[in-house]
Amino acid sequence: MTAPDQPVCPRHPDRVAYVRCQVCDRPTCPDCQRPAPVGIHCVDCVRASAKTFRSATTVFGGRVALGRPVVTISLIVVCTAIWLVQQVYSPLTAEFFYAPVQTGDQPYRLLTATFLHQPNGVTHLLFNMFALWIAGQFLEPALGRARFLAIYLICGLAGSVGVELLAAAPSATSAGGWYTPTLGASGAIMGLFGAAVVCNRRLGVPIGGLVGLLVINVLVGFVVSGIAWQAHLGGAIVGLGCGAVATYLGAERRRWQWPVYAAIVVLLVVLATVRFESVAVPAIVGL
Repeated sequence: MTAPDQPVCPRHPDRVAYVRCQVCDRPTCPDCQRPAPVGIHCVDCVRASAKTFRSATTVFGGRVALGRPVVTISLIVVCTAIWLVQQVYSPLTAEFFYAPVQTGDQPYRLLTATFLHQPNGVTHLLFNMFALWIAGQFLEPALGRARFLAIYLICGLAGSVGVELLAAAPSATSAGGWYTPTLGASGAIMGLFGAAVVCNRRLGVPIGGLVGLLVINVLVGFVVSGIAWQAHLGGAIVGLGCGAVATYLGAERRRWQWPVYAAIVVLLVVLATVRFESVAVPAIVGL
């Protein structure tokens, strides 16, 4: 029990507290003390200060994230781990790749396919992960981790939607591209490079090399078999749009960026749904 004339902590009235907060001058017990550059602050003053403190942001409005690009590294680790699982559990590839015919009853494949890579060789994985590392080292610190991850996922979805929108519909004489499996992070990565084009343009950095890379990666699908140029194109277009949202909204960025990203996702879902319902797709064994 404390004596009447002893100072007590306002948050813990049963505890004597001779240390006072440097801000509000109230007694503060050890559990409520927070070290400060000068003296001790109480937990209430620390919380009040945190509410009014504005975090440092980059030129594009992202929260400054020092150190390693942890989201980029995490995506590389996840994709690599999934590829390793594909080696020991071969059905995983068939369970999560994407083909336009699956949009109606298994729409999750539009996104899950972006985390898979060709299981019968490591080149596909290595090329994509190297490109992701190059793009992530610039974009993640510039945009902030949350927006970088959001743009990656949105562009991955856009790549799959691009495949569906541009795939030839089945006919009486041809299966078209409606049943062709696609997988890989290429659409998401092309979207990151598209966003990088816009960011560099905003900063006044020459963008000729990035634009050339985008064009080459879209065109290479026309001359090299097994590459889904539709995913490259879809991811790149949406990446350019997401980059514009991140860089050109100015003072309204904080208010509108996430609603605009959500609207892009809704638009992609609507386009995928309308395209699927507009094509008479017969059932196919194994898909």
